[in-house]
Amino acid sequence: MSMMVETQRELLDEDPEARQFYTIATLGSHSALQILKGAHDEGFRTLAIASRETERLYRSFAFVDEVIVIDQYSDFITLVPELEKRKIIVVPHGSFVAYLSLDDHKQMRIPYFGNKAVLDWEASRELQRQWLTRAGLKVPRQFRTGAEIDRPVIVKLYGAQGGKGYMFLRDALDFEERASLLARQNYILQEYIIGVPLYIHYFYSPLTGRLEIMSMDRRYETNVDSLGRIPSRAQESMDIDPSYVVVGNSPLSLRESMLAEAYRMGEDVVRVSQEICGPKGLFGAFCIETIITPDAQFYIMEISARIVAGTNLFIDGSPYSYLNYSEPMSTGRRIAREIKNALLTNSLQAVLDDSSVL
Repeated sequence: MSMMVETQRELLDEDPEARQFYTIATLGSHSALQILKGAHDEGFRTLAIASRETERLYRSFAFVDEVIVIDQYSDFITLVPELEKRKIIVVPHGSFVAYLSLDDHKQMRIPYFGNKAVLDWEASRELQRQWLTRAGLKVPRQFRTGAEIDRPVIVKLYGAQGGKGYMFLRDALDFEERASLLARQNYILQEYIIGVPLYIHYFYSPLTGRLEIMSMDRRYETNVDSLGRIPSRAQESMDIDPSYVVVGNSPLSLRESMLAEAYRMGEDVVRVSQEICGPKGLFGAFCIETIITPDAQFYIMEISARIVAGTNLFIDGSPYSYLNYSEPMSTGRRIAREIKNALLTNSLQAVLDDSSVL
């Protein structure tokens, strides 16, 4: 353990309010184990809000101090009045977005790590595209009508969950032949970029104004990754729709000559967020989902404004986090470190949503 970490832990131990009364809580799903392990390692009490199916899993880990069981994750909102009476800081992840509405998020007054104003920009494909283009990032071309299509296109249905709800088109004629399948559905027509998928995990500290690249991954998706093992001639006789359901993740490192561009993209996304989402903008963990083309160009597909599941590969740290910390530093632990640093400098509100009541 480094001298800095020992000093921080001693300071936290000397502060009974920070040590005894603040609990880091999250839903028992997605990246909860990483978040809670990191919170434990930084000296906080931990709370997992689990379903009946996952209760035993979370109780099996010694770093989880408390488990509250609910029938389904959407029931989390019923716990809010009880949680608001305690010194709890909620760390959101992807399951919060999947199971709670934007209104649910905004009505909560529990201390919440992150800026809820970002959720509106993330949830809308149109607003997210405005955000990314304003930041100067390359995004795939979008077509307003099927007649405009002059290259391979992926059709993305609104509200697609878990990697489903996609269709591929070759050209305008292909669109005309399959248009009936899209009737009465909301969708976008987006250029299909051929390249290597790369998910870059960042952390931006509002306390220091510093951006860090934490780690990188690519997803293993079914059935699209297994389809690639089947010869194209054999695929023509199969009636299989491609699916991008994520079942796992693989670690990646980027060519060092491309790191500067990856870092710039993160900086520009944060800069623009501070213009469109109030002065706090996007902070904490986030991920830019990219495709890298053969000419080493980044195309940006989406942004996730919180910790992503690909960071679970790096609970003991990544090559990039080790460059900054020389100790195990997961994204989950980095979140807890930020909260602890905020407590130590009497600036907790700086790392919480403005709706949080302390």
